[in-house]
Amino acid sequence: MKKQLYIIREHGKYGYMNAEGQIVIEAQYYQAEEFYNNFAKIQFNNKPVFIDRKGRLLLRHLFNNIGEFEENLARVQLVRKWGYIDTKCNLVIDVQFDEADDFSEGLAAVREEGKVGYINKDGRYEIEPKFEAAWAFKNHLAPAKIRGRYGFINPEGDYIIDPSYDLCTVFQDGGIAIVIKDEKWGVIDHTGMILCPPVFDFIEDHIEGQFYEGLARVLKENKYGFLNQRGEIVIKPKFDFAGDFLEGFALVEWNKRFGYINKGGAIIIDPVWEDAGLFSEGRAQVKAEKWGFINTDGNIEIPPQYDRVRPFKKGLAWVEKNGRWAYIDRYGKTIWQEKD
Repeated sequence: MKKQLYIIREHGKYGYMNAEGQIVIEAQYYQAEEFYNNFAKIQFNNKPVFIDRKGRLLLRHLFNNIGEFEENLARVQLVRKWGYIDTKCNLVIDVQFDEADDFSEGLAAVREEGKVGYINKDGRYEIEPKFEAAWAFKNHLAPAKIRGRYGFINPEGDYIIDPSYDLCTVFQDGGIAIVIKDEKWGVIDHTGMILCPPVFDFIEDHIEGQFYEGLARVLKENKYGFLNQRGEIVIKPKFDFAGDFLEGFALVEWNKRFGYINKGGAIIIDPVWEDAGLFSEGRAQVKAEKWGFINTDGNIEIPPQYDRVRPFKKGLAWVEKNGRWAYIDRYGKTIWQEKD
């Protein structure tokens, strides 16, 4: 596996370091994003450009907008039309589509003349444009809209699950998908069987029904609980707020304070914090005037002292104090710090 690279900032410009704090790509860009599938997006001459892990720019073409590399192809926009490039920045599918999605399971949804179809990696249609909207294939099924209703199609473009919903999301691991009707969401399996009818409220700024570690948070009558992949409520809605499960813990709010529960719904870290985040690599960020980190026993591992923090990733966490960036390890040791 490729080693993690981390964004750094020096004198208002951005570059990248490794986990030892060594600079591997000098801070020289005015904008930069995290690496994803071995490439990162930076700003070059006011255009988005990919760089590889050695800092080499993919400059054969310049585009107005670029997506992410999925299955070794990335969607790109020139003026108002979209096409696809490979990892050497060769334009392998001409810029011609009104809209384009990422490749998934060898197919990508594209829009032409108001209709959506699916192309293969040669740019040829496998499913002719006939849908009003369509999303990515997962587990050989994709949500597609026709005559104002969503169902699921197979790679031949035939409906396997009839279009009867207001909206559907792509299938998740475990062979389940979220369906929406009358502004409520529920869960179906890959055969279309309803595991849980649409009864749950929408959560603002959250993708409904996203399962983490086999559980998804639900909102009912302004209280949060959790649903399993069989469509059963396993933690009754009783919390003022809940986060997703990670590493066996879920963040919950109780009486305007934050703590953590286990998958049985029991509070295992008391809600005493002003604010808090999800567990990552055995640490969770918590706030008591300032931000610090606790361990899985609920004990303070890194005392609250930072203005902003992010979760740990591959052994390091980004923190900010008095406007300066830094990266710390799991025990609070500073690995890199932005210069004055």
